[in-house]
Amino acid sequence: MTRTKLLLIAGGFVLLGGIYYYLYSDWFTRESIQIYHRIGERGALMRRGRSGGAGPGNVVFFGFDHKHKLTSVKVVPLADLKTNKYPHAIWELVSDSNSIPLKGFAYGMPIPGMRPTVKGARPDPLEPGVTYRLQIQSGSLKGEHDFSTTANNPEGN
Repeated sequence: MTRTKLLLIAGGFVLLGGIYYYLYSDWFTRESIQIYHRIGERGALMRRGRSGGAGPGNVVFFGFDHKHKLTSVKVVPLADLKTNKYPHAIWELVSDSNSIPLKGFAYGMPIPGMRPTVKGARPDPLEPGVTYRLQIQSGSLKGEHDFSTTANNPEGN
């Protein structure tokens, strides 16, 4: 084989290897925030005098894979998000520059270093059985998570 043929074959392998890594590796994907939620009883927050926007349902706690300095938090009913171009957020907070790194928070609770987008706005209560979408941003990282809550059981059964 001539030197030219060997260079063409080697170049083809390098090109195929590059295409493989582009398609099947995480090198070129953008990071996102991994979010999970759990539902807790509202009584603990009520005893502390911080019922927030819990409403008739239980409290929803959100957690992340790592600590993040949040720059934006937004909760929107999923049905509104699917049907409206500009859905109404039932809870929206922003940070100008001073949020602290968090590993989680509860719906409707004040988040240190963040403020409502509209001055004096309070979170709307979560309705049991309705699906919502949490959208958060931490710098250039973004994350979304769909959740719903259950009715508060006053007997504790």
